[in-house]
This record gives sequence, structure tokens and C-alpha cells, in this order.
Amino acid sequence: MHHRRRQSPGPLSRSIRSFLDWAHWAGACLAVILLVTGACGGGGTDERAGRVVVLGLDGVDPGFVAQLVEQGKLPHFAELARGGASGPLRSQHPLLSPVIWTTIATGRPAVDHGITHFVIENPETGRELPVTSRMRQTPALWNLLTDAGKTTAVVGWWATWPAEDIDGAVISDRTGFHFLLNDPLAEEDLPAVVSPPELQPQVEQRMRRPEEVTAAEVAELADVPEAEASGPFSFGDDLSHLKWALATADSYRNIGLYLQESLDPDLLMVYFEAPDTVSHLFGHLVGRQDLEGELAEQQQRYGRVVEAMYQRADAVVGEFMNRLGPDDVLFVVSDHGFELGELPEDPSKTRDLRRVSHEFHRLDGIFYAYGAGVRPGAQTQEQAQGVSILDLTPTVLALLGLPPSEEMPGRVLTEIFEDLPEPQRIAAYDPSTGSSTGAGDAGAMDEALVEKLRSLGYIGGGAPKADRNLATLQLRAGEYRKAAQIYHRLLQEDPDNPGLNTDFATAMAGLERYDEAAEALERALAAVPDYAPAYYRRGAVAEARGERAAAVADYRRALRYDPDLQGPRRALERLGEPAVERVARTPEEIRSAELLQQAQESARRGGYDEAWELLLEAENLTPEASVVYQYKGNVAFLRGDREAAVSALKKALELDPDDARIQENLRRLQEGG
Repeated sequence: MHHRRRQSPGPLSRSIRSFLDWAHWAGACLAVILLVTGACGGGGTDERAGRVVVLGLDGVDPGFVAQLVEQGKLPHFAELARGGASGPLRSQHPLLSPVIWTTIATGRPAVDHGITHFVIENPETGRELPVTSRMRQTPALWNLLTDAGKTTAVVGWWATWPAEDIDGAVISDRTGFHFLLNDPLAEEDLPAVVSPPELQPQVEQRMRRPEEVTAAEVAELADVPEAEASGPFSFGDDLSHLKWALATADSYRNIGLYLQESLDPDLLMVYFEAPDTVSHLFGHLVGRQDLEGELAEQQQRYGRVVEAMYQRADAVVGEFMNRLGPDDVLFVVSDHGFELGELPEDPSKTRDLRRVSHEFHRLDGIFYAYGAGVRPGAQTQEQAQGVSILDLTPTVLALLGLPPSEEMPGRVLTEIFEDLPEPQRIAAYDPSTGSSTGAGDAGAMDEALVEKLRSLGYIGGGAPKADRNLATLQLRAGEYRKAAQIYHRLLQEDPDNPGLNTDFATAMAGLERYDEAAEALERALAAVPDYAPAYYRRGAVAEARGERAAAVADYRRALRYDPDLQGPRRALERLGEPAVERVARTPEEIRSAELLQQAQESARRGGYDEAWELLLEAENLTPEASVVYQYKGNVAFLRGDREAAVSALKKALELDPDDARIQENLRRLQEGG
């Protein structure tokens, strides 16, 4: 592999003014997050000319990478594993991009840095506003390096708008939305999208718009008619999101390479969202050989998009690898993995852009370290502690000759380097470094970003908000009083919200205030009578009070409405109780249950007609089983026969009049929902 040898920089090479006069690189490919680091001496002084570059690929799954490497489709990832250290990168809940990437950039958990969601609500206007750099409550790497006299270039990183004034450059996460503004970015009265502002012309030259993505480029990933691939942009269709991902990835790749060559920063951080976007849109199609109907049509058009995007990411990794100096180190990371090839339990969700929600995120992302001083072939999973998203910042600081602080819970990854001593930590960094207050308001650009997030299901539709995520983090940390205070405030605005009431009850139960917990759970079930988590928590309250029979009954109710809920299942196992009461079953009932399972699987993969025939057979065997008619109602709806769906649910309700889920589904159908 070719290593670019760095020239000795002139006296102004670290100056942004001089940087603007340097030669630039341009090209087209995909997006990633890079972090290239070089070993350095102690005391904050460079003993060699190494740099740090971290490549970050949003949503890239380690299992799928391994599969494609084995097939010979990702040669640069294969080289990263052979020549460097690799393994899973353990993330943290909530598995939401702004939260995790801010943790990676600060070395602090979300309860410290304060970014807990994609958006917050403006308390004055009630508008949902995307998170900004002003909301971050702890300094990021670029702030710490600036204070230490080192340079950083940041491209596309989540929650970096408004762009902060640092020694180097910040190309904020709003840069990819420039094309949605009616006027050129420079003419908008907005806080800085790019810092320093003198960089704006250079950035604009390297930005691509979605409408510039050609039908030929789309054809490299998807099989759609040329006329359709050339259509206008809209947040409501798959192709527009795909072209957005391609254009933004190409833009950040172009800008990242330009900054690496011209600014020559101590730390380069470049973010690419594209792998995550296409996984949300098309991840359910990966590797499936059994799809039918509309899902088979989706697969014909988009079935190879995710794999093709991983291959484009591999090419970008290769470009940055080939530009490493002999003393540089490259990190390639992702914020979480992805459950690819899994179909939603509810087949109707495959018709929506939100078909693959954040619930399909997996806790482990990818981690690669490559370059000077990295132990070749090291496997991080063999280390007892593994590698966490909290470990990146301490390790980068150590490599750049700066001390991590004791307030950073992560560790320096000394074991993957030949010679990286454990640094002496300082107590804390100045919390005011790089921080400011206020939500910021970008008008049309905010609206565009919120629309994009809503179209993919990240906000709205029951997705938790920022304050609620913070309360959940407090709850998991055992800070029950702090969590309860946040939930109580949120309930003042939304008193009938079943999720908020259930979470508030969990916090109150943690404080052993069981009466208040029980009252909140009753409010949750009054609002949504089939809300499984509320039955689970009500069972936990009953168990804590010593009411075993009531606890078992509620645990079983929770599983009735959500068979995948693990909490009540584990509780019943602990109590030595079966998930359902044992009753004698006839051969007809056993066979009917098998048919229902087969029908469910057929419906999930798009075989609605096959599912209907299986349900008719089950109905003949067990005509008094309400569950058969529930399934018939669902499948009839998928087949487009609303009248048959209503009829089936009415029959189910006759047989089981107390089933809250049947009541709710029937109500929605009759109201036209």
C-alpha cells in the first residue's frame, strides 16, 4: 500500500488562511467517519509528525462486514483487519446517531453531554428543532485540541451546527441541507454553517446536490427506470433519500480529502450517514430469498442497495488509507450495528419509509485501528474489557499527547498499540470550553431536517423525545428521583401518555412508592388497554407487594399483547411459572396454532394470499378461536379488503369481548385508519 509522505509544513501551514491556498483534492464516493491518530510524546508536544484520522460509518454492522469480507467484496476492510486491530465497538442506549456520535466526540455519556435525541422542543414556540452544538454541555475533541494549540478538521459530524470557532475547520452537519434553501447559504441570515466563513466557497465547490446524482449512478445501486431515477426530489419516496445519501456522502468525502491535504490537521473527523440511511430503507431486503408480492417487487428494485453502499464505503476507506503518512493511525468506527434481513413483525410497516426503525439497531458497531504502532491482527474482542464508544476520545487524546480527564469513564486502548503508555489523567477539563446556550433557529433548514427525520421515523409516531431519553438514562443509572422529576414534568403536558405513565411508575417503584406507581399504571391502561409494558410493570409492582397471583396474571397479560417482551417472560421463569396457563389442547388446536404461525410468516414476507388460505384452514379446525379471526382481520387488511377485515375482527370480539387489542384495531378500521 502506498503511504503519502508528508512535507515539512511551512510557518503558516496550520493557518486557515494559508490552508485556503493549498491544492485540493476532489472526487466521488461514499461517506464514513474517520479519525486518524498518530503517536506522540507527553506534555502536549509532538515528538513525531503523526496525525489522527477517525473514519466513522453510521450504522455499519460488524456481522455484515465480516460476511462481505469473506466473500472478497471489501478488500480495504480486509486489510484493516490484517494489518491492524479490529473487533466490535460496544455502543450505548439510546441507539440514536446524535447521541452516540456526541459521546464518541466527547468521551462522555449522554447524561453528561446533554444530547439525548435528534430534536428538542423550543419552549417558547413549541416547534421541534434539530439538536445543535449549543446544546452540548461538555467540550468535544476539537475544543480540547484548540485549547492545546492543535488543529482539527470536522466534517458533517452530528450536532456541530452552528459551526464553532476552533483552530482548524468545522463543516457542520447542516452543510448537507444547503440545497434546500431558497437563497445561497452566504445570503441567509443564519449562524455559521461553516467555520471559518472564508471556507464557504471551497466547501460549495465540493458539495453535490441530490438532483445532480445521475440515473447511471442510481443504477449502480438500484434497478429503477431511468425516468423515475431522474424525478424531482421529495422526502416521501425511497429514491430521493437514496440520492440524498449519495450526494451528501460524496460531498463530505470530497471536503474531507481536501481538508486532509490542505489543512493537514492533527485530527480529522469525517462523518457519513449513507450506510445507515439505506439500511433503514432497504435493510429488510438483505439476503432474503423467500419474499413474495410487493416485497418481492421492492427487492427487485432495491435488494442490492445496502451491499453496494458497503462496497462504496470500502472504496472511501481505501482512499483515506492511501493518504496516511508513515506515522499516522486510522480508526474506522460505527455508532451501532444493524439487524439486516429481518422483517417487521407487522407486515404493513414494509409499505412505509419507516419500515426499518431504530429498533433494528444492534448494540455493537465496528472498530478498526490501523497504522503506526498498531499491533497487526489484534482482535479487540479477546480483551476482557472490549472497546466502548467511550474509549475513542481518551485514546485520541493520548495519541496526540494530551491527558484524558478523570470525568471521562472510557479507557485508553493501550493494548492495541506497540508502545502507548497509560497517561496520567487530569481531574477535569473546563466545562465551559466550546459551550454556549440556546437552541438556535435555522427556519427553512430546520424544517427540512425535521421533515427528513420524521419521514424515516426518527421523530413522531411515538418516538421518544429528548427529555424522555434523558429520563430513561437516569432510570437505567438508578437515579430514580431525577428520572421521576422529568417524567412528572412531561406528564403535565401529556397526562394520558401510556409510555410516560409506565416509565414514571417504574421510577416511583424504584423509590418504593408503590401506590403512586399503581395509579400511574392505571392511567396508562385506561389510555391504551392493550399496552403490554404497563401490564409488565403492574405485575412487578404486585410482585414487590407480595401479591404473587396478581403478578403472574399481569406478566401473562403482557406477553399476550406482546409475545416478544422479555421482561415478563424472565419474571415468569424466575417464579417457576409458564408463560400461559397449561390447558389440555386437542389435536385440532395444536394444528391450528401451527397454521397460524405459518400464516404469520407468509404475511411477513408478502405472501398474503397464501396466508389467507392457511387461515381458512385454521378456521375450519378451530372456529371458536378468536385469535384466528384476529389474524384474518390483519391479512384481509393487507389484501386491501377492509370489509372482510372489519367482519373478521367483529367475530373475534364476539368470541373474546375483553381483548383490548381487538377493540382498538376494530375501532381504527371502522374510523378509516
